[in-house]
Amino acid sequence: MKVLIADDSAISRRLLEAALRSWGYEVIIAADGDQAWEQLQRPDAPRLAILDWMMPGMSGPEVCRRVRAQDNEHYTYILLVTSRTHKEDLIEGMEAGADDYITKPFDRNELKVRLGPGRRIVELQDALLKAQEALREQATKDGLTNLWNRRAILEILARELARSEREKTPLGVVLGDLDHFKKVNDRHGHLVGDSVLREAARRMLASCRSYDAVGRYGGEEFLLVLPGCDEETARNQAERMRKEIEVTPIATEAGKLRVTSSFGVTAAPGGKAFSPDEAIKTADDALYAAKKRGRNCVVGLPLGGPAG
Repeated sequence: MKVLIADDSAISRRLLEAALRSWGYEVIIAADGDQAWEQLQRPDAPRLAILDWMMPGMSGPEVCRRVRAQDNEHYTYILLVTSRTHKEDLIEGMEAGADDYITKPFDRNELKVRLGPGRRIVELQDALLKAQEALREQATKDGLTNLWNRRAILEILARELARSEREKTPLGVVLGDLDHFKKVNDRHGHLVGDSVLREAARRMLASCRSYDAVGRYGGEEFLLVLPGCDEETARNQAERMRKEIEVTPIATEAGKLRVTSSFGVTAAPGGKAFSPDEAIKTADDALYAAKKRGRNCVVGLPLGGPAG
């Protein structure tokens, strides 16, 4: 775990560094308050900080106040090092946002003991954040394909349609469906069907840009939200996905299976209000048209217009 040492005394820094390294910490050094503040602003900033009270630039309490004024998801545990022993001074330091303090000259054993709670707090918070992220994943991702689930992709669609209207930029909306997927399940079983769904989802996701959104709309249907794409561009994107799914048979326990897909495409032109229901209905009509044409193809319909 990283620890920041901020002290203008080279001797104090060396003593602190030697102690911390002997306990297995990774040490970051700052010679004044301004350097300490700079280190604490970095994306990989230390989560433990030992700050001298009196330093050039910002003092230890000033750095504390700035850290606590931030809306930071990750907590920084701060230990002030001071030669002050008056109760009022110590209260001032704690009110500035310090978690604990140690007096100079510091005792190694006392320092180790006082750092212990800070390390536990940081580790517990990290575990909590990981648990929260796991819950978010469960709430928004489809368990089989790891794509956005139905609720999440619909929320993304609503948000992007509002952005399309506000920023006057086009938005492609695509519904995709694996052709004759029921036959795969009936002939080979649901485990093989799950393998096909996972691989098809992987291929679609690999064909997308990093800011496109792909969700499992239901069963073997997928909903894609493509920011900045007009109908033609969205059709081209859907055609790339169709070819990617068809070109290589999918390896399963039942052997390699050739899978094809159909796509229905529409697009909001930008600057106009459309509801998610309108966009999905038009994409679904286009998908139905693709199936009527024999499947394994892409059909586009503009919102409110004739077939493309």
